[in-house]
Amino acid sequence: MSDTTMQSISSSDPDIEYEQTDVSVLIIGAGGAGARTAIELAQQGVDDQLVLGKRSHGDAHTTWARGGINGALGTHDPEDDWTIHAADTLNEGHFICDPEKVETVTQQMPDRLRELDEWGMDFSRTEDGGVDQRFFGAQSFRRTAFAGDHTGESLLDTLVSRAQELEIPYEENTMITRLISDGDSVHGAVGIDLDTGEFTVFNANTVVLAAGGYAAAYSRHTSRDDENNGDGAALAYDAGASLMDMEFVQFHPTGMAVDESDSEWAEWSGRLVTEAVRGEGGRLYNSEGERFMERYSPDQMELDARDVVARAIAKEIAEGRGTENDGVHLDISHRDASFIEERLPRMYQRFADLGVDLAEDPVEVAPTSHYGMGGVSVDEYGETDIDDLFAIGETMAGVHGANRLGGNSLAETVAYGTVTGDRIADRVTGSDANNTIPHSLRENLIQPHLDELRSLANADGEHDVMTVFEEIQTLMWEHARLLRDQSSIESGIDELERVQSMVSNMNVGPVGSESFEFAIDVGFMLTVAESVLRSAALRTESRGAHYRIDHTETESSWQKNIYVEQADIGGMRTWTESVDTPSPAVQAALDEGHELDYHQLE
Repeated sequence: MSDTTMQSISSSDPDIEYEQTDVSVLIIGAGGAGARTAIELAQQGVDDQLVLGKRSHGDAHTTWARGGINGALGTHDPEDDWTIHAADTLNEGHFICDPEKVETVTQQMPDRLRELDEWGMDFSRTEDGGVDQRFFGAQSFRRTAFAGDHTGESLLDTLVSRAQELEIPYEENTMITRLISDGDSVHGAVGIDLDTGEFTVFNANTVVLAAGGYAAAYSRHTSRDDENNGDGAALAYDAGASLMDMEFVQFHPTGMAVDESDSEWAEWSGRLVTEAVRGEGGRLYNSEGERFMERYSPDQMELDARDVVARAIAKEIAEGRGTENDGVHLDISHRDASFIEERLPRMYQRFADLGVDLAEDPVEVAPTSHYGMGGVSVDEYGETDIDDLFAIGETMAGVHGANRLGGNSLAETVAYGTVTGDRIADRVTGSDANNTIPHSLRENLIQPHLDELRSLANADGEHDVMTVFEEIQTLMWEHARLLRDQSSIESGIDELERVQSMVSNMNVGPVGSESFEFAIDVGFMLTVAESVLRSAALRTESRGAHYRIDHTETESSWQKNIYVEQADIGGMRTWTESVDTPSPAVQAALDEGHELDYHQLE
């Protein structure tokens, strides 16, 4: 088990003290990916681990994933298998995915779904009691298992319950601000107890980043503002790891489009209307009553890939066929009320609370920032360029390529949680952590960082923290949006320099306060924003979620990944590498050309 001691540090402020916690494996992030990693470690006898959550136990972004989790169980379509799941993933990733990682996830998932079922997950059931599966966009078969429209919540409840059975140590309300790295190996992390404002240094042999993605770097997004700010990617980048595919940001087609002047509705702006609504037969109409997907995708209609549907909606709005709140209508009223209440209970209740009956009325939707396909570059086990530093879940890159297949995010968390946990368990040789932090890092990294944090606290600057935070979000929405061009991207890079100049002059509250937390997030978001913009400027083609109106074609010469890392002389360095080829089995599935028959839903 972890051991905690009080330490003092030689500093320009001699009063700075911190707790030191010694642990073999430190897991940063308590959502699906972090929880499943911890479970795998515990099941293999690794007790000396600690899971950190930035919020209370069980409150993670995983709970916001509503529609489903993919795996080729073949409940309804026995001809489905993992190779076809992999082929669909590669197709929708526009062949920028890492085939090895895709195959790892798709091979793992049937067993992971059965395992979750054994652990008591509240899956929706078929008449004979099997795990039900539904259609999801751009999938050849019904392979998305689900628990009504609250799948992520049920998944995390199941994993938390299993973790508690295994008595896995957990610490909540802790925010990590820096990894302790010499550029070659990781030695732990520096964090803050958000309840007490006290500093903690975690001395760890292995660190796992399961800290989510970066979709909230945009002003219109499906996350809460205090999560998915790019923590994981920025922490890894600062530690010396490289990032990959950062230009690929998925704009979910159906975020709520609301009257933001109405206080009852304003808080719901951009929040997700799950793809399950379309998976159960929901239809999209413009303000003229046209079912416009017939023009853009007559075969797959509303269940084409997310990037296709999102661009179609954006075009309808741009050409003047949008609704009053700059959206389009999503209508499932042709289904019986009882069917909607059973299959989409949370969506039905949400809109009922707002005075809208999904069984009678359409709702307004528009594209919203939802998921970063990019993240930290890792190997087949989730390990980064930095020894003993792992990144998994939405923090890692490689599985989704240029466009994520709906239902694959939750799949990735449990699949890679298992793979990474197994890899780490093979390396753990003892129950106690070694004193791994070199003295030079205490003097040259920990001490200056704690000084910076102390200086940041109670800073009496000119700019409100939330103003700077929102400046970044607005900048990203305007310059790294759904439809991009070189001029706008370059203007965004210039604007980022202006925002960076505001950071040193912010008005910040005490350590542990909300404004202090968001001030830390501002730093993470600046790193992520620059990496997205520079990668988007470099990729002079359109591919998946990255659509360039000045380079509308997909170029075979650009079937490669863009990487970002710290340059030796400051700033960011970018480079490209070619993508590997799929295995013969997956290539055969690709050659067979499987495709969703949407009209089965009609």
